[in-house]
Amino acid sequence: MNELVASTERLAAGLRDLGFSPPVACVYRTLDYTWQAHRQYLERFGKGGKRVVFLGMNPGPFGMAQTGVPFGEVAAVRDWMGIQAPIGKPEPEHPKRLIEGFECKRSEVSGRRLWGFFAERFENAGDFFKDHFVLNYCPLVWMSASGANLTPDKLPAAEMAPVEAACQKHLQEVIALLKPSWLVGVGGFAEERLKRAAEAVGSDATVGRVLHPSPASPAANRGWAEAAERQLIALGVW
Repeated sequence: MNELVASTERLAAGLRDLGFSPPVACVYRTLDYTWQAHRQYLERFGKGGKRVVFLGMNPGPFGMAQTGVPFGEVAAVRDWMGIQAPIGKPEPEHPKRLIEGFECKRSEVSGRRLWGFFAERFENAGDFFKDHFVLNYCPLVWMSASGANLTPDKLPAAEMAPVEAACQKHLQEVIALLKPSWLVGVGGFAEERLKRAAEAVGSDATVGRVLHPSPASPAANRGWAEAAERQLIALGVW
């Protein structure tokens, strides 16, 4: 079995039985119900060493939560990467956050920006993934009773401790497997986790970050692709 696939299966197993108290009402364990698509992503694009690894935080409701691919804008995953697979259902499923898989008509803005940026530079997905890889730190989505997204940094530290332990272990394994020269956090949260993991495995990769492409960020809305390109050039990645 592909070592990256095996490491990801261990991550999914380590998170499967964890419980969370209010305000968390629903937890979507994306690696469980999107596994066929996520495995395709790992097997097709995660082989061999990578020069650059990008890390996001956790799945968006219209991205990886639907397609199983980090920042998984449906069109980018289906049309640019050529990935499509049956998507199951989380249990329980929030009525305001339905999982429609590749039939989802909502757009994941962060994913559209990120993958659109890469697709503009690399017409063929295989050319991008030859040297680059993208993953999320944590594959869980937390929601309140209203269906509002709850980010990891908003949850109690005690409940996040076993999540952090499992995610850090997986990230360290990924770095050891892919042996990147650059580790790039998509936002500050991811950059901090990369620094911690790189230090733990003795990686000499350069760690940096790009601006998060979220529409909640005024700076990202003023020209995210241009800002990200400047940051990658400054880091020496491109």
